[in-house]
Amino acid sequence: MAIANPVLSPAARSTQAPFVNEAFVDFTLALNKRLMQSALDEVENQLGREYDLVIGGRRLRTESKIVSTNPARPKQVVGIHSKAGTEHVQQAIDAAQTAFVSWSRTSATDRAGLLFRAAGLIRERKFEFCAWLVYEVGKNWGEADADVGETIDFLEFYGREALRLAGATTPIQFPGERNQLRYLPLGVGAVISPWNFPFAIMAGMTAAAIVCGNTVILKPSEDAPTIAARFVSLLEEAGLPDGVVNLCPGSGAEFGSALVEHPQTRFIAFTGSKTVGLQIHERAARTQPGQHFIKRTILEMGGKDSIIVDNNCDLDAAVQGVLASAFGFNGQKCSACSRAIVDAEVYNTFCDRLQTKVAEIKTGDPVENVYTGPVISEKAYRKVLGYLDIAKTEGVVINGGQAIETPEGGYYIAPTVVKDVAPTARIAQEEIFGPVLSVIRSKNFDDALAIANNTEYGLTGAIYSNSRENLERGQNEFHVGNLYLNRKCTGAMVGAHPFGGFNMSGTDSKAGGPDYLLLFTQAQSIAEKITKTSSTAEEQSDQMGM
Repeated sequence: MAIANPVLSPAARSTQAPFVNEAFVDFTLALNKRLMQSALDEVENQLGREYDLVIGGRRLRTESKIVSTNPARPKQVVGIHSKAGTEHVQQAIDAAQTAFVSWSRTSATDRAGLLFRAAGLIRERKFEFCAWLVYEVGKNWGEADADVGETIDFLEFYGREALRLAGATTPIQFPGERNQLRYLPLGVGAVISPWNFPFAIMAGMTAAAIVCGNTVILKPSEDAPTIAARFVSLLEEAGLPDGVVNLCPGSGAEFGSALVEHPQTRFIAFTGSKTVGLQIHERAARTQPGQHFIKRTILEMGGKDSIIVDNNCDLDAAVQGVLASAFGFNGQKCSACSRAIVDAEVYNTFCDRLQTKVAEIKTGDPVENVYTGPVISEKAYRKVLGYLDIAKTEGVVINGGQAIETPEGGYYIAPTVVKDVAPTARIAQEEIFGPVLSVIRSKNFDDALAIANNTEYGLTGAIYSNSRENLERGQNEFHVGNLYLNRKCTGAMVGAHPFGGFNMSGTDSKAGGPDYLLLFTQAQSIAEKITKTSSTAEEQSDQMGM
């Protein structure tokens, strides 16, 4: 079969089937290869279409445009999008406010049902969405499939979590009272999503917000608006009421800032850089005229993630884990390993084996399912090349270190490994967000932990060790939100690895975990005194079997 997990009805999936992560597609199977190639051909024929704003269910076309292009072939236009300006903020707020009146009173069962239906539609069109990710952000087939699978997981998981919250009760019933605990929606919120997981993170933040009864103004990344437009269209197909999700691609500096500062924006869910995240946090903290609440920020920001390689570990497993974590999707993950901290006893052997493995990595057009492809944009390309110049002064480059020229002008950079890097070097401290790995020598495990904790971030980390004592120490002393032992530091799975970081990596929101929906709700406690009259009436009703 091409795809595991049959499409069940929303009722069956929500009440009968426990949550199970979506199965990965096996692209070594001839059938799946054919299906993926067919989807790529079909999507290629749809490239260059125009997409409108969606506000209150109405399509709006603007003169100003955002043009999304293929980073592997920058002249190839993926989508042309109407660009929201500051003049559209109030329109979107009004549409979302209007929709909130009815949507907030829609039952949790019906709201969850929308997510389950959307998950089913995506599951049916998995290869098509994979193809859009290949073209718009340069993911290879496996990375695209993981993105689509995580999208399905978020929808399925958050739907179930909403139903769980709807059945919440107080820990005790106080004598003489009826006690209730209800989780209510906040109101109108902004979802500002990134380009590196343009489907899963965008859809996950949006789904979490709306399944709780909120309404959303969605501002996707300017580098990946097409996936968002197609997701909103799919939600409409699944039964999304007008105004519950309003699609507004626009400039972060203009539309995004005005949306964050608007006095009726109740919350902002953001994934992106530390710089922008802190700006959002600061702007949201300023109370605006007419604002009667404290805005909530749900922020996922940067990382400078480390893998510790102990002197007694399975070295081949460590090499493979570092390679996958550093160069999967070209290092363009906030969870990516950008620092390997290697014990002095095995340092030279590790570097030799890593150098050999990285030299085998193939880089090319993601349409052809090559392991590494381009970085997302010319801006990112120039930034990473600047860090390569710095790297040559801060260590010894043993792999890569240069751009890869192609006839199509794609933004390719060779997977780069730099050894003998000081723990305080710029390339060991600053988030590069590209295929660049620093290898740092540690004196011992104490030193390795100290180095691992010496950045301003705290998102993911991993330890490869056969010492139970060191693994347990790492659990207590390696200060990150997601810690992995004897496995890579990327690839968080919904439900199993609630995702979010410490320090400047964000507000530790734990996406894909049991606490996440709480961030989009406010808890109301209701206590009703039981009178003798109402108590007697209840007793009589019970006796009559009513």
